[in-house]
Amino acid sequence: MPRPEDSSLPRLAPGCRWSGDGENRMLLIPEGAMRVQGTGQAVLEFCDGQHTFQQIVDKLQSRYDADADKIREDAAKFLERLREKRVVDF
Repeated sequence: MPRPEDSSLPRLAPGCRWSGDGENRMLLIPEGAMRVQGTGQAVLEFCDGQHTFQQIVDKLQSRYDADADKIREDAAKFLERLREKRVVDF
């Protein structure tokens, strides 16, 4: 499957939603639940269908003060794996 493009609008797939808050936040998926923490949680919180992939990278870069190319690569791989599992669409 292709990686997200800069103009892609990542969003949670149908049937997926957040439950709880803070460290206890879980992503409910049709097959069960996933605990997503740290940077992964930050990426998914911006996957609302309103932020482009480029905007997500920009927000993560300013939040973590890290190399934008590294963030782009890691976030793209992360979203690609979740798309294969039908957790996100873009």
